[in-house]
Amino acid sequence: MIDLIGDVHGHADELEQLLKELGYSKRDNYYSHTSRKVLFVGDYIDRGTKNRETLEIVKQMVDNGSAIALMGNHEYNAICFHLKDYDNGGHLREHSIKNILQHYDTLEQFKNRQEEFEMYIEWFKTLPLFYESEAFRAVHASWDYKSIDYLKKNLNNNRLTDDLIRQSEIEKGELHEAIENTLKGKEIPLPKNMSFLDNDGNKRDDIRIKWWEDPSGMTYKEISVQDIDGLSNEVLDFSQINDLDFYRKDDKSVFFGHYWLKEKTPSLLKHNVCCLDYSVAKNNGALVAYSIDNELTLDDQKFTYIERIKND
Repeated sequence: MIDLIGDVHGHADELEQLLKELGYSKRDNYYSHTSRKVLFVGDYIDRGTKNRETLEIVKQMVDNGSAIALMGNHEYNAICFHLKDYDNGGHLREHSIKNILQHYDTLEQFKNRQEEFEMYIEWFKTLPLFYESEAFRAVHASWDYKSIDYLKKNLNNNRLTDDLIRQSEIEKGELHEAIENTLKGKEIPLPKNMSFLDNDGNKRDDIRIKWWEDPSGMTYKEISVQDIDGLSNEVLDFSQINDLDFYRKDDKSVFFGHYWLKEKTPSLLKHNVCCLDYSVAKNNGALVAYSIDNELTLDDQKFTYIERIKND
């Protein structure tokens, strides 16, 4: 009896509409349902105009037991942007123009509210990186078996600590790779001399891949989550790729966000694979939910979505 909701990115009005559509009502200053609970898959901040309002809605629901909230890469990035690097000076996430611009909308909305912002940074640290029940799994970007197994063994109740975050960002070792895969998605390098610009105009030499597909015999264009103009039709060069394990078709259902899908109508990627990010932060995008009732095979009819409100 869970309603899973995709990346909100500061679109509080759409979130409230979606919650009401799903049968939630606001009592005692938080949304709740008589028999259901929400599971948010991360990315509550940045891009939108109501980041504070979004965080208030989500945190109030979590605090009162009507929701579970996972960490997204934007929450992780905000933590690293805020945490100081005592060994090398500065912060764990460089305060470069690129990184400042990613966080700008959120920081601007917390102007003159430093204590409130720091409270939410501390709250971000309490968010689990993944969730698993007998019926399904949920994660922000990818359920990579090796990475999840590593995190299960090394995190405290699926959560990070300041020491683990600093270790991850400074050492860039196995912990860093597991967090990157889980919160930012699996990537592979492009063939030499090939690159593209991402949604924010940044140059990329790697592509995010469809980790739920068997990569055998697939081309770079076919395996890429994004439809990138001019991407190579060469078959994948496995000698340049360390690990291409993929999600098994006979495994339990998995839900995630992160990938900015462009389709107008939400649909399943596979019978047991569901992405919930349909680009609410873009024109013509939508905020999407899937309502699961412990079914073993997912159903396209169980999506609910609210199109982005114009000029919000």
